[in-house]
Amino acid sequence: MSAPAGDAAAVLVVGAGPAGVMAALRAAQLGARTTLITSGAFGGMAANDGPVPVRTLAHAARLLREARQLGRYGVAVSEAALDYPRLLVRVREVVGEVAAASTLRPQIDAAGVVVHERAGAVRFVGPDAVVTAAGDRYQAARIILATGGVSRRLPIPGFELTATHSDAWSLTAVPASMLVVGAGATGAQVASVFNAFGTKVQLFQAGERILPTEEPEVSAAVAAAFRASGIEVHEGFGAIEAFEKTADGVRMLYAKDGVRGAAEAALVVSCVGWSADTAALDLAAAGVEVDGRGFVRVDAHQRTSAPQVFAAGDVTGGLMLVGPALQAGFVAATNAVRGPVETMAPDICPVGSFTDPEYAQVGLGEARAREQYDAEVVRVEVGASTRAVIDGRTVGFCKLIVDRPTRRILGCHLVGDRAVDVAQIAAVAIAGGLRVDDLARMPLSFPTYGGVLGRAAATAAHRLNQGAAAPQLWAGEHS
Repeated sequence: MSAPAGDAAAVLVVGAGPAGVMAALRAAQLGARTTLITSGAFGGMAANDGPVPVRTLAHAARLLREARQLGRYGVAVSEAALDYPRLLVRVREVVGEVAAASTLRPQIDAAGVVVHERAGAVRFVGPDAVVTAAGDRYQAARIILATGGVSRRLPIPGFELTATHSDAWSLTAVPASMLVVGAGATGAQVASVFNAFGTKVQLFQAGERILPTEEPEVSAAVAAAFRASGIEVHEGFGAIEAFEKTADGVRMLYAKDGVRGAAEAALVVSCVGWSADTAALDLAAAGVEVDGRGFVRVDAHQRTSAPQVFAAGDVTGGLMLVGPALQAGFVAATNAVRGPVETMAPDICPVGSFTDPEYAQVGLGEARAREQYDAEVVRVEVGASTRAVIDGRTVGFCKLIVDRPTRRILGCHLVGDRAVDVAQIAAVAIAGGLRVDDLARMPLSFPTYGGVLGRAAATAAHRLNQGAAAPQLWAGEHS
């Protein structure tokens, strides 16, 4: 079950989510004899419990919303009804199809990586060896940790009565009512999806606004849209004191400034953040240190405090997204095999969520951009985009942030249909150092949702070029 001790060509990867899979593939491609162990199924949370099933449910929610528009477009059908058990069958089908074709499994097998799935808990028994729950021992000169994260638990009486997002996705029926505690990306998605399914949803955020990592106007726009759709949004509600069982579900007790309140529902879903999945690893046995939040500490090369151990993905506490996890896995494996030759690329990572409406961002926010640059900020409403009008999806905006002297694009923030897709265009423009004038002149297909970005670029270029020798650009060019 192990490579020879001290074998410099042996790499062991623990965890088969995006970071672990990429690390294993990269190590094998560089010539290392590579073994991949995972406690669960290949693909990790991303394929089995995260973006893939979530996006499938979000697609079903979109179909329900679109079905409600059919009469507006002259299409007469009976009212759409959700068959939730059948939807769950489709979710499992999608997860299976992704696992077979889209999680790099074919490439992993072709590269000769030895894969051990459902190995159970894995723990260190030294700086270069681990054992599984079944007693199997694996040893390698380099070990890469990619065990991911788990839902954070709160030390609150009755917290065991709450569910996680994983429990929400695996329900056998749509609950009549739901409290969602925590309104970051995960909580917002849970609330949005089940609201579309017909659940009466109350969304609670202890901070002053939902989606606290987004621009303030993004938070405000999404909160307004949620409320308009029937979600009860409670921002700055105070502190939770306890959860207690009721005849029909769970009650949450909370207080703010000495004033107590209560809310109850058939189900309470806690979405209060993530912790590193390291409880079973016995990191001390390998000399691996964690930071103040409990995540594995790594340097710029993804190396931990133990020279032979690297880490990548959610377990390190960085951006907990598939894209950065893939990149970190690549960097960790490269350095594990070749030495410290790679670091993570500049922080240009589009972030978004499949809520209704969608929201997305890439690059700098307005406040930080104004601190560091002479920033020009342009906001264009989605309702000005032809495609949005055609589809009847006119809620939202595109905010573009540009450096005046260089005309470089610094950031883009969006709310509206297909915002996540549009953000990818902005990400490529930022990564390529594209000037806003060049983006404004780019002949994007018409009519598409990307047009709102082109319109924002044209508006910014027009403002910046007023009084200059450069030709003027009109915002209407990308309508």
